[in-house]
Amino acid sequence: MILGTCNLGLLSPPHEGRYRRSVRTRNRSHSCNAFPRTWRASSDLVAVDPSLMKSHGKRRCECFDMHKELVPYKEAWMWQKSKVERRHTLMERDEDHSDMMIILQHPPVYTLGTASLEEYMNFNVRDSPIDVYRTERGGEVTYHGPGQLVMYPILNLRYHKMDLHWYLRSLEEVVIRVLSLNFFIKANRLKGLTGVWVGNQKVAAIGIRVSRWITYHGLALNVTTDLTPFQHIVPCGIRDRDVGSLSGLLGGSSFDHDRLIEVAYEALMNEFSNVFQLSLRFEQIPDLKSS
Repeated sequence: MILGTCNLGLLSPPHEGRYRRSVRTRNRSHSCNAFPRTWRASSDLVAVDPSLMKSHGKRRCECFDMHKELVPYKEAWMWQKSKVERRHTLMERDEDHSDMMIILQHPPVYTLGTASLEEYMNFNVRDSPIDVYRTERGGEVTYHGPGQLVMYPILNLRYHKMDLHWYLRSLEEVVIRVLSLNFFIKANRLKGLTGVWVGNQKVAAIGIRVSRWITYHGLALNVTTDLTPFQHIVPCGIRDRDVGSLSGLLGGSSFDHDRLIEVAYEALMNEFSNVFQLSLRFEQIPDLKSS
């Protein structure tokens, strides 16, 4: 689906606070009971020495890890956009030597895609209990909040595969592997829909934007998320299915929620690295407001 640039406005009152060009594309948007077994330690995620990258066939990925923090949506969104613009500049100079990924949580917020319908919101948008943003990603309305791990890959698909359907399916594959290999939960895709499902419950939403083959926005996995805010919307515009969380699938409160976030985070990082064949290198976190 090819879409033009959309209005980036806030619908409810804002928070105080913020290669070569041989192939070109228009901007595109696309939607949106046992404790886990062992997982790899974070030391496995350290990038290999650049001299070894060619032999291992892995492209470097700079990781900005804020998975324990609640980052205001607008700040993370503007940061993504600035990074995409920077990547365009590097592409012009043939200096785009690495990908990038941001992982974090958000305070409560509703977001809509560029063509989302307000009829899927069961309240007056101008009197929303929490902030509502219309963005340039694909997909319908969704909710972000504490206990949900949000991953924003900023990848140059020229170095992977210049196929948006492949990219969407690969993001789904990351979550499917996280659930099946680490938590023994059988997850799947549903024909004609984007996201990851366990039975009738959607546990991960995906919505992306691609600009000149640079991706942004991404995926959101409900780990220990309070699902109540989803009741005030029609999540992703799908009326006949439910939303679920990893903690709910594992049986609720019989484990430490902070620990579950950590295990899910480790698994997401590992499977993201494996699916996209990237060598992860952690970077210092900037001041997003100044960025």
